[in-house]
Amino acid sequence: MERLRTHKIVVLALGNLIRSDDAVGLFALRELEKDATLPESVTLVEGGTKGLELLPYICEAARLLILDSVDVGAQPGMIFRVEEQDLRMLPGTSSVHELALADLLNALRMMGQEPEEAVLLGVQPSTTALGTTLSAPVQRALPALLDEVSIVVSRWASMDEFSAPAAGYALTAN
Repeated sequence: MERLRTHKIVVLALGNLIRSDDAVGLFALRELEKDATLPESVTLVEGGTKGLELLPYICEAARLLILDSVDVGAQPGMIFRVEEQDLRMLPGTSSVHELALADLLNALRMMGQEPEEAVLLGVQPSTTALGTTLSAPVQRALPALLDEVSIVVSRWASMDEFSAPAAGYALTAN
């Protein structure tokens, strides 16, 4: 029997609030918390640097959107999108939570709880030195990051609107 998956979108923010640009995902999440237009199917999770401790918060996600700073050697503030197979191939060497993200995704796969879709929206940091504010290039990138989040979440929410079973019915496979 196939597991009945809830149509739930989880936005997971990773980062360290005392490491400057490393916290860009958390800054974005704080802005999303104020957004009254987010669909009810969206759950916001402040993951910080918790690693595998996050499994209970994301294991029921049909769709997982990860917000993080990831150093790929690009221009500071550049936003990039990593999906599907590329997300599974994360090297885990650029930051502590990239390794944790790879571990999380592998654990979900091993548990049979892998989301139908997973996307990482990453921002190239300028600095991850001790500090509690974002650098100027990353601060300027924040609105564009939030726009990208909105695009992904809107697409996923509209997909769920048309694919969710009617109330009171469950889908099962023989």
